[in-house]
Amino acid sequence: MVLLCQKKVKTGYHYKTFKMDSKVKKLLLAVQQTEETEHLIYLRLADQCKDKNNADVLRKIGMEEKGHAIFWQKKSGEEVKPDMWRVFRTVWLARLLGLSFVLKLMEKREGTGSKIYAQIAEYYPEAKKFSEEEHIHEKKLLAMLDEEGLQFVGSIVLGLNDALVELTGALAGFTLALSDNKIISLVGLVTGISAALSMAASDYLSSKAEGDAQAKKSAVYTGLAYLVTVVLLIMPFLLLTSKFLALGITLATAVLIIFCFNYYISTAKDLNFKARFFEMTFISLGVATFSFFVGYALKMVLGVDI
Repeated sequence: MVLLCQKKVKTGYHYKTFKMDSKVKKLLLAVQQTEETEHLIYLRLADQCKDKNNADVLRKIGMEEKGHAIFWQKKSGEEVKPDMWRVFRTVWLARLLGLSFVLKLMEKREGTGSKIYAQIAEYYPEAKKFSEEEHIHEKKLLAMLDEEGLQFVGSIVLGLNDALVELTGALAGFTLALSDNKIISLVGLVTGISAALSMAASDYLSSKAEGDAQAKKSAVYTGLAYLVTVVLLIMPFLLLTSKFLALGITLATAVLIIFCFNYYISTAKDLNFKARFFEMTFISLGVATFSFFVGYALKMVLGVDI
């Protein structure tokens, strides 16, 4: 297949003829499929977006992606189906984790698209224009990152951090100090629920004292984050008979919560994932290890056997 590619030189324009090799063809089809896929993604995200202005922006970006796909189809001479699995996955993530998280992922992918256009621009100068449009898309997506959950990320972090550090430590101590899983669960639930209410109340009073108009919402996010973490960490003690196995699963659950939460926040807020993950994990497991031995020591000193 022979195509014409226009290049600009000092004296004007000249035309260079080249044969499309398999590498160029493969790159063309990959770009074409990406544009078709993102066209559908943006339209479906727009359909579930509550903010009308943001929905209009998403639809406009989606139609621009469709225009790119049509251009590349003319060059490749083939029709390409969109990646429906990626469409489904992205829309589902938006419903589960929020639009801001998915938009941040899309913004990063737009940056990758710009790099691909830079490669293909050698053969198709029009790709430079598309690359500039991808940069514009990035800016538009970043301007939309204003979801309520991210506004209260500080409150969520407060609730999660405290629950992970305090409860993993408490449960580790209870495991050696107490002999029955039901008693450990009971003491853990009382401790966790009380601490959640205390944290929410403290957050509310602190935010209100600082003149925060959304002090109540901040307190709710803190309390809920704490309570959800409490339930997840105590669940193994409610379901299992071996307290040491339950403790092991609880600690693994704590690490998983830390991983998922930090991945979400690091992606949405563009933060360093590894540093945050290892810091939270080290603190939580460190406190749990220390409390484990404290529980054993107190049991021996006080002579308690429950």
